Amino acid sequence: MRLVIQRVKYASVSVDGIITGRIDDGFLVLFGAKEGDKEKEASHLAKKLAGLRIFEDENQKMNLSLKEVGAAVLSVSQFTLYGDCKKGNRPSFIKAMRPDEAKRLYEFFNEQLKANGIERVETGIFGADMKVELLNDGPVTIIMDSEEMMKD
Repeated sequence: MRLVIQRVKYASVSVDGIITGRIDDGFLVLFGAKEGDKEKEASHLAKKLAGLRIFEDENQKMNLSLKEVGAAVLSVSQFTLYGDCKKGNRPSFIKAMRPDEAKRLYEFFNEQLKANGIERVETGIFGADMKVELLNDGPVTIIMDSEEMMKD
């Protein structure tokens, strides 16, 4: 499972010109699942994300979490995070999880964010052609990959 996390001043996602999710200060999270990912990975990344300290404290140090600043999450599913560009110029997406299972895991991940204290989780529409607008704050962009983070 992969997450691309951007600290934002604002972010929104729309489908067919209608906004389906919008936040001010918080994280825009692009969510991708690969074949074999399970709830264990989703729970781990949700917990890690909820505690991620990349908001500035009174000393301008990245030391505060989403929960501490009362910020929100805009979660957007994105199977293209598992695009493989090793061969040719057209990415292969065979590592991406099949849509039905990916949707279930995406929804579980969003529920886990709430279970970990994130009060406001906005979303796009799974599988739709979405348009995402954001103002990256910093810019601060972090990538989390369960395969790397959960190695033993």
